Amino acid sequence: MASKTSAVADEPIEVLFALHPKFNLTDFAGPLEILTRALHDAKDPESKAFDFTIASGEPNVLSEQGAIIGSQVLWKEAHERLNDFDVLVVVGGNTDEILKEKAEPLGLITAFAELQQNDPSRERTLLSVSTGSLFLAQQGILQGLSATTHPDYYIKFENLCSEAVKRNLGEHTDLIEDARYVVNNLRFELGDEDENPYIRRKSDAGRPPNARKGSVSFKSASRRESIARRAAMRLGGLRVITSGGVAAGMDAALYLVSILVSEESANEVARVMQLTWTKGVVVDGLDV
Repeated sequence: MASKTSAVADEPIEVLFALHPKFNLTDFAGPLEILTRALHDAKDPESKAFDFTIASGEPNVLSEQGAIIGSQVLWKEAHERLNDFDVLVVVGGNTDEILKEKAEPLGLITAFAELQQNDPSRERTLLSVSTGSLFLAQQGILQGLSATTHPDYYIKFENLCSEAVKRNLGEHTDLIEDARYVVNNLRFELGDEDENPYIRRKSDAGRPPNARKGSVSFKSASRRESIARRAAMRLGGLRVITSGGVAAGMDAALYLVSILVSEESANEVARVMQLTWTKGVVVDGLDV
């Protein structure tokens, strides 16, 4: 996996789920269901688009709902194998205790972001579900980016972001309220704005026409990204997605399928699961 540069057709996209004690079960199960259903080829049930690995501090981890999930790797091995993964998913639940103890997955989040900064040739994505975004805020990952979280945690989220700015003398985070999910460091090809399948911030309306066409999967892209351009982006071009409450995590997972596999694959997963995919906000796209 060391030579892997992006997610491509017929190659499984490796996803690492980080489960801390008393995590929210649906934050995990919703995106997991979507990613495991996604196919590179809708006619070939063997063309699974994603492989997943579960990491935690113990062989079995207890959710806040009382269900126990078996992990495949412990935190130490997750750190050792972190370069194998294209996507890191961080879920919510029991956030106060994790933040107070400065426990995992905080270190794992920072290490994943540092991997991208040190090796911008890879396409990596960090996805947080619901209050999992508080962990990203604590680690300073969201400085200079836009983000969202569960509506009940807006104030706590903003406080954590402000504290990170003071510690690191960094940039502020733009909290976007009432967004299902927020995407930073989008890769895309120029296209007609009318074709854009994603909802953008109203404040973007007056900007020059970098019209987004959604994000085109690497297997169909007509040109390569400029690694130098990606390296100059925040976090080395790490795609950072934060989502709102529990159900919004499934919308974010569908978005992830759409950009790493195809729009058609995401729509098919939504159809099979009888989900109405509510689109989120895409910001800071660069034509790289």
